[in-house]
Amino acid sequence: MDRIELVEVGPRDGLQNIKQYVPTETKIRLIRALAAAGFKRMEIGSFVSPKAIPQMRDMDEVVQGLGPLDGVTGMVLVPNSKGARRAASHGIMDLEMVISMTDGHNNSNVGRPTADSIADLDYLLNEVDPERKLTLRIGLATSFHCPFEGLTPERVVLGNIEKMLKIRPGLEFALSDTTGMALPVKVKSLAEQALAQFGSDATFIFHGHDTSGFGVANILAGMEAGLRSFDVSVAGLGGCPYAPGASGNIPSEDVVYLMDRMGIETGIDLEKLLEASDIAAAIPGALEASHVRKMPRETALGLARAA
Repeated sequence: MDRIELVEVGPRDGLQNIKQYVPTETKIRLIRALAAAGFKRMEIGSFVSPKAIPQMRDMDEVVQGLGPLDGVTGMVLVPNSKGARRAASHGIMDLEMVISMTDGHNNSNVGRPTADSIADLDYLLNEVDPERKLTLRIGLATSFHCPFEGLTPERVVLGNIEKMLKIRPGLEFALSDTTGMALPVKVKSLAEQALAQFGSDATFIFHGHDTSGFGVANILAGMEAGLRSFDVSVAGLGGCPYAPGASGNIPSEDVVYLMDRMGIETGIDLEKLLEASDIAAAIPGALEASHVRKMPRETALGLARAA
């Protein structure tokens, strides 16, 4: 393997848990800095109710202020068909929905059981997007562990993937370690089975949190299983408002640094990424979790370049 794709989720998943409102200008500045670092896909925010996620109440202004990001696919999270229509009104056709693999978490997240969310996916795809113009990623939350129901059986995740692919083949699925409790062996096992059963009809990405300190190890396990795309978050920002105890996402800097030293191409410039992470870490209320940010910068950059 000589290359992997890293998808930056900091501007959405990373910021949504910060209680103090992050000004629109700061969000735009962060997104542009991440694009300058080399990210070709990133979550730029979400079209959700401001009552549910107050941090995202300025999403219309963020999109308008950003304008086109040359060579960058900006994804937005939408909870339902209403959010999808809002995104489409801005010309955004790369969407993400989150469907939890357990009823407990799905009820906490969106107020309905998993089966109802899959039914809404059916409506969204067949009624909102009959011409198949949308590119849709499904975040399979609690694919490994649920804060309300414990460990998630692999058969449940694979069964739900099968149901959604019957609605529309060609979807992208994010195998999501929402609580950061997954073991690398479990990440490898589920990824291998998903690729073996559905790899011809879908693409897969791993989305992890670092609650147990296994985040980078889980990415390596996903790579061993055959995954080539992984979510990361600048400065390790993130968490989940509906998963008590979940820590931030896997830090972008740590993964880029590791891949640089392993000789695996990501297309991300570590020095420019660290500049973007300075913006993220300076946001009031941001809890950074990057190991590389704690290293002397000249040491980190020197070792990465020497690989």
